[in-house]
Parts: sequence; C-alpha cells; structure tokens
Amino acid sequence: MSSTQGAPVSDEADADGQRHAAGTMTAGPRSGAAQVTGRSDGGGNHGVNADYQWDAFDSEAYKEHNYANLRDDDRQILVRIRDFFTSAFALDAPREKWASIDVGPGANLYPSLALLPYSRSIRLYEHSRSNVDWLRAEIFAEHGYRPNWDEFWTVLCERTPYHLLAEPRVRLKEVAELDRHSVLEEPGVLEEPGALDEPGSGAGALHLPAASWDAGTMFFVAESLTGDYGEFARAVENFVRALRPGAPFAAAFMRLSQGYTVAGRRFPAVAITEDDVSELLGKLASDVDVHVLDEAPTLRAGYAGMIIATGRAGDN
Repeated sequence: MSSTQGAPVSDEADADGQRHAAGTMTAGPRSGAAQVTGRSDGGGNHGVNADYQWDAFDSEAYKEHNYANLRDDDRQILVRIRDFFTSAFALDAPREKWASIDVGPGANLYPSLALLPYSRSIRLYEHSRSNVDWLRAEIFAEHGYRPNWDEFWTVLCERTPYHLLAEPRVRLKEVAELDRHSVLEEPGVLEEPGALDEPGSGAGALHLPAASWDAGTMFFVAESLTGDYGEFARAVENFVRALRPGAPFAAAFMRLSQGYTVAGRRFPAVAITEDDVSELLGKLASDVDVHVLDEAPTLRAGYAGMIIATGRAGDN
C-alpha cells in the first residue's frame, strides 16, 4: 500500500460552498459549511445517518454548486481515475466488459463516465429519493445529460479509449441502472435476477451483495453520510466487499470535513484524514494508493482538501 500527498493543504477554504453527493447512507457529499452553526434537521456534523432528511436533499442545487463547471480538483481526480481504470482494464484483459457500480452518485455523473468505456453495465446505487429522481431525469432525458458534463468528458478523452466512444450520452443510457438502496444496509441477495423494472426506474432488487461487481467507485459518500465514525467505516467496508476479489476501485473523500449545507439544509460529516483512509482500506484491499490533492480547498469553508484512493478489492 502506498500513500502519496501533494502540496500541504490549508485548514480553511477560501470560499463557501458544498461538495458531498447526498443521499441517506449512500449519496456522497462533498460540501459543507463550517460557518453554519447548529443544525436544521438533526444535524451539525454530529448524529447518525438516520437523523437526516436525505429525501429532501436538493440535488439540482448541489450539482449547480459543485459541477456546473469543471474545477481543478475534479480535473486532477479525473486524470487519476481515468489512468487507473485504463491500466487496470488493459492489465486484466477481461473476456467481457465490467459489471460496474457507483455507490452514492448523488448528483455527480463523472465517476460513471470514467467507467463508461469499460462497462457493460453501471449500477448507480443511491439511497436518496431526490437523487434517484435527479439521476433518472439527467441520464434518461431525450438528449441525454446536460452540457456541463462535456468538460469532464473532454478530460477523459485525452486518453484512449474514451475518445473512441462517439456518443457517451447514448452509451450511458444503455448501461445505467438505478437502484435505490443504502450502502449502510446489511448485504442482501438478488431476489429476482434482472428485476430492475426499467432503466432509471429506481426500483432496485438488491441490497449491496458481496463480491458482485467487477469495478466500482464511491465518491464523497462514506465520510459525508453520517457524523459517526463507525458508520463511515461500515460504508467503506460494504463498498469494497461488494466488489469481486481483485476488482479495481476508486474512492474519493473530503478531508477533515466539518459537515455541509445544501440549499439551507445541514448535513453531517466525519472529519477523516488520509491516515484513516489508508488504515481502513489496508484491511480490505491490495495495491492501495491514497493521495491528497495538491489543490487549495476553495470549494467551501469547513474542509482541508480532497483525498483520492485507488486499489483492488481483497478476498473478504
């Protein structure tokens, strides 16, 4: 396992804002506002996941603050995960494309876009009802996702085979499956194979079963769905254990997040560091690389940078 770090990150952000994908137990957030005190709905940066009204999460407000334009920190993350998945797919040379999963996408499409050329399916595993509705509308709109995501796709297309995929909007519609469940639920079994009612229906048939996916992502989720470290650790464990042994994964985290506010509503966080991520993933995975971005934390107040981790799922 390796741990790398860019330039030192400051403990204060230069701008208010938010970055956490949202969704009870699953949607990943990367926002926060340490300047907001108290809690509007059982929050602050304390409390457990169930204390918060995730179905009331304002997905569009979150997208507008975090992903209306491509930020330098997201560019760094995109380059890392693009190169990681490209190398992993070439090294593994699977007979068919991956069955992939993005845990807690919230209102963020770029983890799924990073998996797109290598996947025969992408399960978007999301708890928040408002986020599921947003994902359905964004992905399955008549003309596909909106133009703001083109900047993100352009970064991916700097590397083969992304630029060979002429219609990413069409391809995402073909492979995306929405599943409304929580990463904190106990792993279950597939009750009816293929029982998602229709593309984007949100009618999932699975809890997060073990050793079921070939590749996975989880961005700004585990540390941002609770103020309880035990729930954070359980979310990471359930994510990694949902992957088949040796499956490549990428996970992103807000560093030392103090919680976040979306459209006036407060949500929690666990103030983790790269050491927490390294220790936890070291027990669950191999070839783990944990990196702190060398980008000043300017998205909002109340965090100290972003962490990106890659690795291979262990035999858990």
